[in-house]
Amino acid sequence: MAPTLRPARAAGRSHAVVIGAGLAGLTAARALADAYERVTVLDRDALPADPAPRRGVPQGRQLHVLLARGAQALEELFPGFLGELLAAGATRADTQGEAHWYLDGHLLHPAPSGVISYGASRPQVEHHVRARVAALPGVAIRERAEALGPVTGPDRGRVTGVRVRPRAGGAGEPGEETIPADLVVDASGRGSRAPAWLEELGYPRPRQTRVRADVVYVTRHFRREPHHIGGRSGVALVPFPGLPRGGAIVSEREDRFAVVLFGLLGEEPPADEAGMPAYAETLPGPDVAEVLRTAEPLNEPVRMRYPASARHHYEKLDRHPGGFLVTGDALCSFNPGYGQGMTAAAQQAIVLRALLARDRDADALPRRFFRAAARVVDTPWLLAAGGDLRFPEAEGRRGPADGLLDRYLTRYRAAASVDPVLGRMFPAVAHMLQPPARLMSPGHVLRVLRAPRRAGGPVGAES
Repeated sequence: MAPTLRPARAAGRSHAVVIGAGLAGLTAARALADAYERVTVLDRDALPADPAPRRGVPQGRQLHVLLARGAQALEELFPGFLGELLAAGATRADTQGEAHWYLDGHLLHPAPSGVISYGASRPQVEHHVRARVAALPGVAIRERAEALGPVTGPDRGRVTGVRVRPRAGGAGEPGEETIPADLVVDASGRGSRAPAWLEELGYPRPRQTRVRADVVYVTRHFRREPHHIGGRSGVALVPFPGLPRGGAIVSEREDRFAVVLFGLLGEEPPADEAGMPAYAETLPGPDVAEVLRTAEPLNEPVRMRYPASARHHYEKLDRHPGGFLVTGDALCSFNPGYGQGMTAAAQQAIVLRALLARDRDADALPRRFFRAAARVVDTPWLLAAGGDLRFPEAEGRRGPADGLLDRYLTRYRAAASVDPVLGRMFPAVAHMLQPPARLMSPGHVLRVLRAPRRAGGPVGAES
């Protein structure tokens, strides 16, 4: 691993403010802590002392998995983090060797891949990251504080602070105040008001790209016992054209499963005792239905709706106010079924830290950060948007080559059920360890074309 970059603090790096104490805001604060004398993280919520869901992270009750690239990124930002997570009860598994993946109804060839993912609840991951950030010198996390918008100088060329209003129970309520800052980072999530704030300051709104798949999720937790799903760590049954529904199981702890059912484009999974296993019975593999029928439930089902993935193209703006950045879901939010949000946020924080280490031109930072962050986002966006746009009913822009690419990847998924080389590459790409182009390397194309067509349809659950 490359040595950690620790930039010397430069003039104009006295105070940075981060809006949002989710994963994107916390990892951004970690990046800023090396470069700024003080970092203040603001959040609207009262932050729980223990791992627990909160209102500002509505997806916190849903199934989560930390992708292999995300695990690497968090370990880079917080050395020893993965050990702490495991010590707190999280699980570690070879994504292909210890789990079953069903792609287009075909069981991915089970074999050790070296692609290691981590099962943990979102509140658990956030709790450990927040504890690490709060312990950093010069960092303060201020809860029950609502950001109302950035403040600029008279020429509106640079952000000089942020207006804040304490919420009920916040320190010193009820008045509004302005917190001076050399840099403001918006990590407030999908509800970010940054485009409107820019417009109010006389800057253009960023162009937005949307892919609408109308995803609905239902998650419930169950007691995990050794006989469930053959002792494996998890299962993923991915929707595909013709079957816009899926499910997954992730071991959040040695004794606890998170089970999710999801549907796209009008398919809505039920949340009742009889309906959930009946819905799961329609999926290609038997594992999800088995757990729903036989395992002991630990809580009630929780539903979540996610209409569309959205990418804000700040990198394409020709003007940016100095001292203002946007990161995480506020920059780009993905269909949660692909599990990319935490990974993309941590990677953007690594990019920010590298830029701060190498470049002291504060006015150029927004332009450089947004361009670098766009390169980070390109891969997960290609995977998530491309996966959703396979469905003819999904709304979004399609390119002239998309049909050809989709036909090739459809054959790839079938071939990966019998070819171990193809099988190993797919999770490496899905976990963002390899670029999607590796699926189309000459050697892989040859293996796909040589693979026999699967005339019998989806394979069964045998390994």
